[in-house]
Amino acid sequence: MVNATSIANRDVDAIVNELAPLVKRIAYHFMAKLPASVEVDDLIQAGLIGLLDAAKNFDDTQGAQFETYAIQRIRGSILDELRQADWLPRNVRRNLRKIESAVAALEQTLGRAPRESELAAHMEVPLEDYQQMLLDSRGYQLLHYEDFQEAEEGDFFDSFVSADGQRGPLDVLEDQGFRRHLIQAIGGLPEREKLVMGLYYEQEMNLKEIGEILGVSESRVCQLHSQAVARLRARMKTWTAK
Repeated sequence: MVNATSIANRDVDAIVNELAPLVKRIAYHFMAKLPASVEVDDLIQAGLIGLLDAAKNFDDTQGAQFETYAIQRIRGSILDELRQADWLPRNVRRNLRKIESAVAALEQTLGRAPRESELAAHMEVPLEDYQQMLLDSRGYQLLHYEDFQEAEEGDFFDSFVSADGQRGPLDVLEDQGFRRHLIQAIGGLPEREKLVMGLYYEQEMNLKEIGEILGVSESRVCQLHSQAVARLRARMKTWTAK
């Protein structure tokens, strides 16, 4: 632990070296939310810049803990780096929309969550190709700002947006009806996918740590995460904002 009151008296490089593992942990936690094209080393580098900036500018007279301040600066630096990067390619988004449609169709037909093999068969692709689609879609989230913008493929959350066009992502997320429906949708996930979501979002574990718990590879955890998000997006289509 870095003592906040000793920052001014310590070598900045020593502080950065001490908290470098924290930067790495934060960077790896970001990875499940990002496209496969993003390199974790780039995030670590951006995070180290944020940590260095925090070590140089921390003011211990404000009463904050250095670690808390450093985490904010690390995350902010990584986000600044990501804003300059492209997100998911159009073809990847298109594939995930196809998966969402397959999930919705099969759930209605089967009355349960479809298995991967069933989804692949419905989409008429080999299971390996389907799983690669999931792997490629790392970074696909439940709710994107782009969902509220005009797009050639149609807006995913069209029915969620008010007629005056003023209803945005934050409004949707704060809607109690949306929250209740989302909780219900999460509860209906297959147990393994539900566990992945809980470990990642509640316990803040990274993909590698989750893989060790489940006894599977990091890439497999990524597939499970992407599939869970696709299921949730498909189920949230039935929700209508009041």
